[in-house]
Amino acid sequence: MPCTTILVGRKASYDGSTIIARNDDSGAGYFTPKKFTVVLPEKQPRHYRSVLSHVEVELPDHPMRYTATPNAIPGKGIWAAAGVNEANVAMTATETITSNERILGADPLVKLQPAEGTEGTPDFRPEVPGGIGEEDLVVLTLPYIHSAREGVARLGLLHETYGTYESNGIAIADVDEIWWFETVGGHHWIARRVPDDSYVTMPNQLGIDDFDLKDALGKQKNFMCSADMESFLEENHLDLSLDGRLNARDTFGSHSDADHCYNTPRAWYMQRFLNPRTCRWDGPDADFTPESDDIPWCRVPERKITVEDVKYILSSYYQGTPYNPYAKYGNPDMRGAYRFIGVNRNDFLGIFQLRPYAPKKLCAVEWIAFASNPFNVLIPQYTNIERTPDYLANTTGRVSTDNFYWASRLIGALADAHYGKCIQQIERYQEAAGARAHELIARFDREYKDAKKQAEENGDAVQASELRFAERANDAFADAARAETDAALREILLIAANNMQNQYARNDH
Repeated sequence: MPCTTILVGRKASYDGSTIIARNDDSGAGYFTPKKFTVVLPEKQPRHYRSVLSHVEVELPDHPMRYTATPNAIPGKGIWAAAGVNEANVAMTATETITSNERILGADPLVKLQPAEGTEGTPDFRPEVPGGIGEEDLVVLTLPYIHSAREGVARLGLLHETYGTYESNGIAIADVDEIWWFETVGGHHWIARRVPDDSYVTMPNQLGIDDFDLKDALGKQKNFMCSADMESFLEENHLDLSLDGRLNARDTFGSHSDADHCYNTPRAWYMQRFLNPRTCRWDGPDADFTPESDDIPWCRVPERKITVEDVKYILSSYYQGTPYNPYAKYGNPDMRGAYRFIGVNRNDFLGIFQLRPYAPKKLCAVEWIAFASNPFNVLIPQYTNIERTPDYLANTTGRVSTDNFYWASRLIGALADAHYGKCIQQIERYQEAAGARAHELIARFDREYKDAKKQAEENGDAVQASELRFAERANDAFADAARAETDAALREILLIAANNMQNQYARNDH
């Protein structure tokens, strides 16, 4: 199972933004090249058919424009993965999550059933389509929603209508709210609003713990769920609480041995980083260990959280712990004992920052990184656009440094193989690219405000120029990152080449 998610409420972030972020990872043993694109309304399908499950969905007219990070190589569907629409609503889908046998027995997943036998004969059984899944969710949801809450309602209806063939968690945010949606079996679902003063960590495991069923079936202030959830719980004897307060993780989730090496360690490290003094995280008297099942779904941080904090966390390989695979200290048997967050098969990282203080047309900044996160950098992009820079959009199956995906993949592979000699170059690369990105965002924010004020004073139409402004700014962001990436690749390639096994000089003997 791939992917790791962190959500940051607006009062927990450094600038009052809502922030949602997710690593999109391939399965073990392969990579899925990704690209950054924009889907225009005329390109959005009105009749959708899933490649994997063959489910068919009629879609509404008048979709909105939205950004997406689809697969660069066609064949397995769109997999739009994450994006922001023109109403400044962000969505990332999905985080694969866990469930248990009781839930999957009470409400089985809706899987494709291929046709059997020969058509026209008595034993023929026609194909039965499966439900919706990760391939489909952004395309079916994001173009039609104007708020995070509206997104939860649409997602819920889609799941109740078509079912799903997998267990997933989905984040949706607007400038005011973040909601986290989890599927529960084939047709049921729950959702919880992220507290404004808190952050949420999600490591491939059904995460919501405390759940107010009364609110979810009533005012829906902070919780939502399937309309029949109360009877579903009762009829199938699913609620495991002793005090009547539903713990969704106990009821709907898992606590397996696999969780303890693959999932819970990631939540442990993320919260250890953001709340180092709140709890004891290490040693025999630790409040929480990498294998704890009860690490809270959300927590108030010890300080406000930045974009750089989110990037560091989602790039983590457990620095400062015995589990760091590159460590020169501690017990060698513990290195790599737990699944890292920043792994070799990260395909992309999307951080979505919805800024309440920025002009509406520049409100959303989508920070994008490709390939293995410990060794890559983020490129910011405004999302009120109709095209994306070639450096982010022209990924194909051909390895080429003309695009950010493959350049990042090459840097990661070279730096990992020569970690001790390359890590300083990586750190310089990340700092330089990050500083330049923030510098350019501040500059273009100011230029936009000045240009719009002047246009309004002159009575000029501004809509088209706003799109062009954001696109020119995005080109500048990409050009700056490309310059830093090319320089880093040159330095890291030199280090790797000078440390090849066949190196030899006349003074070596």
